[in-house]
Amino acid sequence: MKATDDRPGAGLRDHWDAVYDRLTPEGVSWYEPGAPVSLELVEELALPPDTPVLDVGGGASGLVDRLVAGGYSDISVLDISAPALEAARSRLPAGAAVNWLHEDLLAWQPRRRYGLWHDRAVFHFLTDPADRRRYLVLMHRALHDGAHVIMATFAPDGPGSCSGLPVERYSAGDLTAALGSGFNVIRSGRHMHRTPSDKFQPFTWIVARKTGVE
Repeated sequence: MKATDDRPGAGLRDHWDAVYDRLTPEGVSWYEPGAPVSLELVEELALPPDTPVLDVGGGASGLVDRLVAGGYSDISVLDISAPALEAARSRLPAGAAVNWLHEDLLAWQPRRRYGLWHDRAVFHFLTDPADRRRYLVLMHRALHDGAHVIMATFAPDGPGSCSGLPVERYSAGDLTAALGSGFNVIRSGRHMHRTPSDKFQPFTWIVARKTGVE
């Protein structure tokens, strides 16, 4: 008999590990070579290279490669899937300045403050309002005043599910309202993502600054 894993988030770990076991990192629907939209938004912020960057749900994304190549020296990548993190780690040179966090985001306890929170396609998986509130509490705790947030979710006309899980879809106004008064949205837009299977998924993205007022 297989032992039951009672750790918080164990079911989600198993789900995402199975996704990466079944597909290569380049075969998952959200794969985007070089993460060009995220990288462009990061570069437009013109942050100092020693800014502590946190990529939540970063997994096997190529954003970390581009940040390392761009000289960022304090990068953390958090993901629930160990195979996803290992896929990214294996691409980088030995000694790359990356802190790999194998964590369930909603059970994670931040031990420091960051200057940039990047989330491409985690928030839209939180269909339970309590989980969304927990996410936002964690974001506030993890960021210092004046820090920035880059978030991307499926747009209102985007898919209703991803990798077998339901999602919430957001307009820029919806994301602005979700963040609340503690953040000032400074830019927003729409991006049409082309999947490895040659389908198109509309995304909404926003860039916001933490004001310190909740």
